[in-house]
Amino acid sequence: MTASPVNTADLYDERGEELDSVALQFQSLGGQAHFSGPVRTIRCFEDNALVKSTLAAPGDGSVLVVDGGGSLRTALMGDMIAASAVANGWAGVVINGAIRDRLAIAELPLGVKALGSNPRKSAKDGAGEIGMDLEIDGVTFRTGAWIWCDPDGILVER
Repeated sequence: MTASPVNTADLYDERGEELDSVALQFQSLGGQAHFSGPVRTIRCFEDNALVKSTLAAPGDGSVLVVDGGGSLRTALMGDMIAASAVANGWAGVVINGAIRDRLAIAELPLGVKALGSNPRKSAKDGAGEIGMDLEIDGVTFRTGAWIWCDPDGILVER
């Protein structure tokens, strides 16, 4: 049995100031329009090695938030990495940056929010960090805080 999706507008009406709302207009690109779970974080710039290795590990219903510095020059996730996320139990991925393989990712049972897409591959050097607090558009994402995403936007526990 699957829980009904949580609508961010209704959740904000209920919890208000307990939540931060991301004003930056992320696109909904995955096959799951509504997704939520505890946050895990990565900061990387035009290098997706940490994204790939993290999503290849058990997700246990978590949402990976990736601060790619807002770069649209290279993709931080494609269809193979997204399929790995599905196979490993991730609820979704939020990328402050680009993805590629949009049509294939839209067919996967995974929530994906990103700024856009670019077919260009990223570096694979492993540059970046895992597990730190991220600030995107003035909103802080902490490991373990709960995040809710739907076509209206992104809410995260303060």
